Amino acid sequence: MSGELKRPWLVLFGLALGVTVTNGFARFAYGLILPAMKAELGWTYAQAGWLNTVNALGYLGGAVLTMVLIGRIGPSRLFSFGLVTTAVALFATGQDEAMWWQTLWRILAGLFGAMSFSTAGALTAQLFQTEPRKNALAIALLFGFGGGAGIVLAGAVLPLMIGAWGNGSWPWAWTLIGLACFAMLPLSLWAARAVHVPPPKEHRAAPLPLRGMLGEMAGYAGFGLGYIVYFTFLSAWMTEQGAGPPLIASVWVMLGICLCVSPFVWRPVFARFASGMPLAMVLTGIAIGSVLPVILPNALGLVLSAAIFGLSVFMSPGAVTNFVRRNLDPAAWGRAISLYTVIFAVAQTVGPYAAGWLGDLAGGIGVSLVAAAVILMAGAVCALLQRPLSQPA
Repeated sequence: MSGELKRPWLVLFGLALGVTVTNGFARFAYGLILPAMKAELGWTYAQAGWLNTVNALGYLGGAVLTMVLIGRIGPSRLFSFGLVTTAVALFATGQDEAMWWQTLWRILAGLFGAMSFSTAGALTAQLFQTEPRKNALAIALLFGFGGGAGIVLAGAVLPLMIGAWGNGSWPWAWTLIGLACFAMLPLSLWAARAVHVPPPKEHRAAPLPLRGMLGEMAGYAGFGLGYIVYFTFLSAWMTEQGAGPPLIASVWVMLGICLCVSPFVWRPVFARFASGMPLAMVLTGIAIGSVLPVILPNALGLVLSAAIFGLSVFMSPGAVTNFVRRNLDPAAWGRAISLYTVIFAVAQTVGPYAAGWLGDLAGGIGVSLVAAAVILMAGAVCALLQRPLSQPA
């Protein structure tokens, strides 16, 4: 049935729009609206970071819940349910300024978004089962274009809108995002219904070689801790430095465009190495992108930072997936990737609040960007120590 799927590229586009909602909007657009919310509502950096920490906690819960439910409900229904409820959560975020209300809907956006995001790859993997090159391209486009397009759209519109209407217009920013999500739903829901995913085969699972995977696991934990600081506080740092809405918009559009093209840049690296080298290289790029706004807080430094960060950040999951596929038996791929997802989800819950607390303590958020870069480089060192699990004879 899946082999007879018509218009697979249109189906892929619909699934990618789902990732635009759950990744580009639900997880990362908050960083664009944060400066206006912080200024208008009198938040500290810790309070601002708290809302992305609870979003990450929701994501963790959603990832674990998806692992439990996917065998019973199926990825198509989970994708669709998560997508609709994420759109509702984003729209609702702009309807009340109370901290409890914001906390509730940021948690739910993370929870529901994870259900849809976690199943998008499983659906896409069914599109070109007999054509490995097209299959790899489809998965790369799903995450690169899907997440990147959301950041391009939000980055091009929201800073200019808030700049024109004032900080008090932040509820309209969330309302606009919610309406954009609703507009994307029909094609995404059709795409999910069009894909048939066969039930998983029962097999006796061999234990994962956890000790042999420690370097890659530690590196991925460093990614979760460090990357989210940039997405959460980049616009706040630029606002601190006096950057205007056009520059903020340009930097985020550059970030989103580089996210879209990053799969093509890193494909040769993934093809060459079975060790932790790809993850180490990716984390180094994210660290450089994170610290550049502090070292070069001018337009050139900020645009260069966005380009380097954007070309690197979404390739961390790709590096881990590459490591798993090249070192483990196919029967263990799902469990290994789920393990890495949980490690990442736990680590990213700490980053935003800790970074905000550090920024309050230091009197500026720049120190948190530097701390994130240090953590990312420590993760790169751990990943560099990761050797292939089985050397060729």
